[in-house]
Amino acid sequence: MNVVSLGDIATIDRRTVKPEDIVSGTTYVGLENIISGGEFTSVGTVNNGELASGKFTFDDRHILYGKLRPYLAKIAVPSFSGICSTDILPIRVGSTADKMFVAHFLRQAHIVDQVNGLAAGANLPRISPTALATIQLPLPPLDEQRRIAAILEKADELRAKRREALAHLDTLTQSMFHFMFGDPTTAPHQQPLGQLLASIDSGSSPVSADRPADTDEWGILKLSAITSQTYLETENKALLTTAPDARYEVRTGDVLFTRKNTPNLVAAVVIVRQTRPKLLLPDLIFRLNIADRQSLESEYLQAVMSYPTKRASIQRLAGGAAASMSNISKAKLLTVSIPVPSIELQQTFAIRIAAVERLKEAHRKHLAELDALFASLQHRAFKGEL
Repeated sequence: MNVVSLGDIATIDRRTVKPEDIVSGTTYVGLENIISGGEFTSVGTVNNGELASGKFTFDDRHILYGKLRPYLAKIAVPSFSGICSTDILPIRVGSTADKMFVAHFLRQAHIVDQVNGLAAGANLPRISPTALATIQLPLPPLDEQRRIAAILEKADELRAKRREALAHLDTLTQSMFHFMFGDPTTAPHQQPLGQLLASIDSGSSPVSADRPADTDEWGILKLSAITSQTYLETENKALLTTAPDARYEVRTGDVLFTRKNTPNLVAAVVIVRQTRPKLLLPDLIFRLNIADRQSLESEYLQAVMSYPTKRASIQRLAGGAAASMSNISKAKLLTVSIPVPSIELQQTFAIRIAAVERLKEAHRKHLAELDALFASLQHRAFKGEL
């Protein structure tokens, strides 16, 4: 099997469109619109004059490769045209290679690690187009590439269906809340969080490594640990300091809130249902400590603050000079008011949520099995054993 460089079979297009030339209604993809692994999320359109800097153009011939923090594996294949952040490299595959074959190759964990090793920059590593073009990949005949890509696509569809089932369960939780409590933004008799919380903890930002902590090491959570509104303990960085502040260790049952992120991602809220020890809060995540658990249930607090209309109202409290990162202060968060139904009704809601969570856990287990199978298929495919 021939081995070639990515630059031999693909072009990294950096055709820029100026802000004043962007047509209103153009589809825009930012890094925040690509999930690790390649799915798009919340992609929208922009109007002329809305963006302050030039962007790259792309179409359905491209692979979109997130060059900032390449370890996040933000590698997506669009079926549409538009413009993207200049932190995304549009890769146009030539006639000798199959686009999906190349995309699946680049998404392999060891290739992601290889690219990350070529990135420059300590705090915000970026892969340059020149360095990315040096990546070596096997290149069987085009028909064989398409056969391999088709097998991997089928396997990936199974994973996508499992993720879709999890998303439906999230929607079920939201529907259950609405059925029991209605829209929290229009409910009467609301109380400010300042009266309902005993305190808000915020962590620190100690020096950390650009890798996850081993199981016996202290780590610090990344924003991505709760951005999806599901707690992901694996989204952490190893601590380099020898004196972790155990006051900020994450505990089972914690309600966590992101105080800073991009405007559409800030104010994510999760309950820590289970966690490994030795993980710390960063300074970008608050822990909400309930004052009286005889009047406010954690499950209810998380659900009411995550309800779309309530979360949107909280996001509007965010300030900050940089348009790309919004920040919500403790003082502003404490002014947020929520309805507080009877504790009995909240507890009934919590019991129902627990049943949904058991279903979610089963789906997550099956998804993990499918992920392992997919990784095995990828490994065999690019060794010529599929």
